[in-house]
Amino acid sequence: MRNSIVAFIILLIITSCSAQNKAYQISDGMIQIHDLFNASTNDSVACYRIPAIVTAPNGDLIATIDERVPSCGDLKWSKDINIVMRRSEDNGKTWSVIESIVDFPFGKSASDPSMIVDQITKEIFLFYNYMNLDTEKDIYYLHVMKSADNGKTWSEPKDITSQIAKPEWHGDFKFITSGRGIQTSNGKLLHCMVNLNSGMHLFGSDDHGETWFLIDTPIAPADESKVVELVDGSWMVNARGNDKKGVRYIHTSSDEGKTWTTKAEPQLTDPGCNASIVRYTAIKDGYTNNRLLFANANSEKGRKNMTVRVSYDEGKTWSDGKTIYKGPSAYSSLTVLKNGDIGLFFEKDEYTANVFTSFSLEWLTDGKDRYEEPKKK
Repeated sequence: MRNSIVAFIILLIITSCSAQNKAYQISDGMIQIHDLFNASTNDSVACYRIPAIVTAPNGDLIATIDERVPSCGDLKWSKDINIVMRRSEDNGKTWSVIESIVDFPFGKSASDPSMIVDQITKEIFLFYNYMNLDTEKDIYYLHVMKSADNGKTWSEPKDITSQIAKPEWHGDFKFITSGRGIQTSNGKLLHCMVNLNSGMHLFGSDDHGETWFLIDTPIAPADESKVVELVDGSWMVNARGNDKKGVRYIHTSSDEGKTWTTKAEPQLTDPGCNASIVRYTAIKDGYTNNRLLFANANSEKGRKNMTVRVSYDEGKTWSDGKTIYKGPSAYSSLTVLKNGDIGLFFEKDEYTANVFTSFSLEWLTDGKDRYEEPKKK
């Protein structure tokens, strides 16, 4: 009897620890998954959606997401959406408690977080879309705030709508794409904003976020998009299409967004969903290869089959990729960890869970490639 009681207590302890850490194994038993935001553990929240993750200048991981309180509805349908955050100081092995970083009074909501890390000033910029549903329903405003201490504290929000959107767009359905923007090799900050009436546009800053400007060249077809800088200095936008053709669209510019060339990319099947693309390594930075990483719900129809691919020729061709999770999966956000591993934060099981996983380049490529520290210049 005593042995049974002891065994039962041990089982309770293990179960409790597992529930708190939310870590479990999937995908060939090789990847550890941490469920960072799950509404089933919080009776006051309907759901968490729209993940965004970056690696801070000091190597910490910053994961942000919508906390959708009354329902899982998007910004224009919810009077209470907040932006919340968790942080990891050990490459995603453990995480801090959930903390709120944007929380307006009921009737005002913030949604779709995204971030840019300025490696020169060591600041992190957090963007989101804002709406006052009591006084200006369906009017979207675009906000930014920043952190100078690796995401521990944040500045007051700043409205940059007038800087990056035209006055005649006031009533348009416009929003900054969730996930992340970039800093180019010349220090420019660059990000994507969608106007469903006039096309997707890039916006940026040449003074480390003091002021922002619109690049007034519409890009189409393109809904939620991500931009990367190629090694030759040109820009490439990887875009979601909503035309039900089941592929991504690629837009490239060699003149900093003044003109664009566009093509459908049949290598990257997609159901019409936000995805993620990041620079992993570049030869000019001392690495052995140029590498880009891409993550999405790899399916022509239905949001499922979260997959990560690698390209060694600046997006001209892609690997078949490796499935991270075969089941329902949607929005995703990639980052490169300070130890060279790859971090992925994505929506899992029809928005029930929002999970973080990390893995090595060697695992992703089945041993064909591995991360090496860059050679000193």
